[in-house]
Amino acid sequence: MSPRTRRVLQAILYETFAIAFVGPVLSVAFDKPAASTLGLAFVLSSIALAWNYVFNAIFERWEARQSVRGRSFARRLAHGIGFEGGLVILLVPVMAWWLEISFFDAFLANLGLLVFFFVYAIAFTWAFDRVFGLPESAA
Repeated sequence: MSPRTRRVLQAILYETFAIAFVGPVLSVAFDKPAASTLGLAFVLSSIALAWNYVFNAIFERWEARQSVRGRSFARRLAHGIGFEGGLVILLVPVMAWWLEISFFDAFLANLGLLVFFFVYAIAFTWAFDRVFGLPESAA
């Protein structure tokens, strides 16, 4: 599979599972209608989808220049931290506006999602690599 096709497939699968989780959780957590929080989950996911593609392209360029091949736990950890850290910066303002809460409250809410998605990003990438094989940059 080409690197571009791999990145697109990975991002779409990742975000599909994310929407299925985030929409209902936000509805319960903020006592908002499910239609509203599913809409928010879709918007957050769309932003994350674009970030996923950009981040993975940057990460794989960096990875290809490394002398040690493969994806160790440390490399997966770095991937998760970089990806999720970028998402916090992008998503907090959107959550604050959509849910009509302060940036601080949106940041706190995002921390809960961050914990889940930090583990999810590492586990998903590992599972994706097991099913589809390592990308050329890590092989």
